[in-house]
Amino acid sequence: MIYGIGTDICDVRRIRASFERHGERFARKILSDGELDTWKARGTRWPDRGVSYLATRFSAKEAFSKAIGLGMRLPMTWRHCEIANAAAGRPEIVLHGTLKAWFEARHLTAFVTVTDETDYAASFVVVERGRFPG
Repeated sequence: MIYGIGTDICDVRRIRASFERHGERFARKILSDGELDTWKARGTRWPDRGVSYLATRFSAKEAFSKAIGLGMRLPMTWRHCEIANAAAGRPEIVLHGTLKAWFEARHLTAFVTVTDETDYAASFVVVERGRFPG
């Protein structure tokens, strides 16, 4: 059964401006430790890809916060919600800390998709109630 649906579109230029204004501190606020490592690797080699990575993660976390109905209120935090990639590359949501406990206590499962173009990043999240294999 669908628990919630969230979508978000993010202007990559806005993320770039925030990054230019605040530097790595901005990335550390938005990204989990695992995401931060990926961002650094991509951004070092291709700065534009680093900004796009920040934008897609920002967008996906916004969409997730809408799908669970909390917005950016505890236990939802930027760093406790991680957008990782499965071995085949599919994006997936990995939760940490109190957000993970809150989510599991409700027997929720999340599905996420992200996309980006030159100026925009967009995400769509569906959260279902119930345990699903795999």
